[in-house]
Parts: sequence; C-alpha cells; structure tokens
Amino acid sequence: MPGDTIITVESLSKRYLLGHQLDDTLRDRMARGIRSAAQWMRPGSAKGGRTVEEFWALKDVSFELKRGEVLGIVGRNGAGKSTLLKILSRITEPTSGRIRMRGRVASLLEVGTGFHPDLTGRENVYLNGAILGMSRAEITRKFDEIVAFSEIERFLDTPVKHYSSGMYVRLAFAIAAHLEPEILIVDEVLAVGDAQFQKKCLNKVSEVTRSDGRTVLFVSHNSAALQSICSVGIWLSQGKLAGQGLINECLAAYLHTGSHQADFPPPAVARPFITSVRVDPRSLAEGRVEINVGFKSPFRLSPPVVGITISSKFGYPIGGSNGRMAGDSWKPQPALEGVVTASLDHVPLHSDTYLLSVYLGDATMDYDQKIDVVEFDYVSPRFHPQMPPLQVIGQGDFEWRWSIRAD
Repeated sequence: MPGDTIITVESLSKRYLLGHQLDDTLRDRMARGIRSAAQWMRPGSAKGGRTVEEFWALKDVSFELKRGEVLGIVGRNGAGKSTLLKILSRITEPTSGRIRMRGRVASLLEVGTGFHPDLTGRENVYLNGAILGMSRAEITRKFDEIVAFSEIERFLDTPVKHYSSGMYVRLAFAIAAHLEPEILIVDEVLAVGDAQFQKKCLNKVSEVTRSDGRTVLFVSHNSAALQSICSVGIWLSQGKLAGQGLINECLAAYLHTGSHQADFPPPAVARPFITSVRVDPRSLAEGRVEINVGFKSPFRLSPPVVGITISSKFGYPIGGSNGRMAGDSWKPQPALEGVVTASLDHVPLHSDTYLLSVYLGDATMDYDQKIDVVEFDYVSPRFHPQMPPLQVIGQGDFEWRWSIRAD
C-alpha cells in the first residue's frame, strides 16, 4: 500500500583498514614478500614497516524511507554519502548493521556502471533490464521511450566504450528511469550531463515518484536540485547521521553548523600573511554571503587589501573583487593586523557548492594567497523549481561591501 516502509537501515557501519608504509626500499619490499601476511596486516601493527589504521566511513547510521519518498543525502566530501549508496546498491558489504529493502533497485553511482564496454547501446539496454529482473518483452515495450529520452539514437548500435561520459549518463539514466525499478539510487553522476539534460532528469524523477510511487535516494551538492525533487533528507557528517527530517530542515541545519573556516600558521619568513578565512554560516542561512579574512603583518599595510574569488565546485572562477576596486568607499587606515569583511547582500548565485580563494596585499602588491581554501554551500532564497542548475554568473553582478576591524 502507498506510504508503507520500503527501506529500513539499522545501525549501519562500514570500516576500512588503511595501510601506511613506513619504509619502501627494494630490500624492504623483498623482505615483506616472504613475511607472513598476518605479521604486518594486523590492525595497529608496525611490523614489516606498515601500520594499519581503522577508518569508519559509516558509523551506526539508521533511517527509514517510505514508498514514494525522495530522500536527499547531504554532507561534505568524505562524509560517507557514496559509501552508503554503494552498500544500499549491494556493491559493498557493510561491516555491521542491517538493511531491509523491498523491490528492485537500479543504481546510478558512476559513469558507465553496469555497462559492458564491448556491447552496443542497444545490447546494454537489454543487459541492464535483465539485471533488474525484467523479461525481454518488458524491455522491448519500454525500448523506444528509453532511446528517445537518452537522445543517442545515432549511436545506438555503437559499442559503449566509444561513448563520451555525457552519452554514458544519458543512456544509463534513461534505462534506470524507464525500466520501472521500485527503488532508484542516484549519486552525483548527473553533474556530468549538460544543464538541459540535468533539468530533464530531475523532471523525470519528480514524474515517476508522483505517478508511479517510486522511491528515490539522491546525492547531490546542488541544493537547488535537492530542493526541487526531494521531500525528506538525511545529513551525514564524518560517517555519522548528524540530522534527518524534511529536506529544507536538513539543508538549513547543514549550513548552520558547518564551520566554513580555515586557519593558517605564520610563514617561516616574516611577511604579511592570512591568518584565517571564514564564511559566516549565519549569513548563508539568511541568503547572504559574508566572508571574514584575518591578517597579520610585520609592518603596517598601507592600506590592507583583500581580494576574493568565488569559483564553482569544479574550480571555475565565477566572480570576485578586491579592495583596490572599491574606490573611495574603501580607504582603511594602515594596520598591522585585523579582519577584513567582504559582504554580498544581493547574491547572484544559484543554490550550489562553491569554493573560495583569498588574497592579501596593500595598495601596490600581493603578499599571500589561499586558493580554494574554503568550501561553502549556498541556498538561494530566489529558488524556483524550474530553475536550471547553472553556476556561471558574470563578475559584474557581484556588488561587494567592505569593512575592517584593525589594530
């Protein structure tokens, strides 16, 4: 019946053993080759020049998902999101815990997952359908819809090893969405496609959950996409469940508690340097961006000048500014140390993850720089469900407001 529980995850944990090699000469490698593996692979042992450290990618994660719900999974890189999806997709076994899932599962975790490279696109449609437990007649009935959605008709009889990553994603998503699995698992793989195809995929996910009652688990750094299709969310932090609830509540909590900060020690040679970079999480929750850059100098900077560059999560610069461009509105006094604040009250950004680079100098030159040093997630208050998940904004659209606290 609609609304009944389709996925139950109880105390799910996944442990990896990380080996650290201490010596790696030819003689060391030859000696290790004749040692018993038990002597140097034991956790915590330093025998044979190797230590083994435990790393918990997931630790005691529990949640339930009902039929027809779309779950958004948020968290920073390394939080355990992909590990969770791999366990749910039965690619990786958990170390402990239990999962109960009802129905067929289709996964989109990596480009080309489940494709045989030497088979054509046509043959891989039938292969994937068979893996999902569908009969040839069922696949044939859906075949034309799959091909039309994927937009790769010209290459349908070409071996998929010759496909681009974008073509892989188009066909893989078309198969997963149209062969009617009860549970669809989608990782960040959709970021490979162009903006129009991303929008098409998101609309398809919304359609199948509304009309067919399918359950979807969706990982993305694109907050607009999460808001568009997800009803509920979980937030992972360092492998643990940090929060769960409605998707907007999860996103808000995720933004509020992130430190969005980096601190730096003094350089070996005395010179002006950046001591800290911080994106104020309260400003992000209010739909603004406030960046605080701490600095120190062995001589008075006349005046202190900070530069800001915001880039997409893929590292492409989007926009920024520096104090030299602020004109008469920004003439701080010389200072040995302090904090420069750059604020954007009207933010020309879509909901997404961004990287921040900062520079420190004076009126004529730069002394220090920190590239892609802080990552932050911005959720636009101007969100509209049909807004495509684009990142490129003109630099002229950024209107910075500068201030300083200095000694």
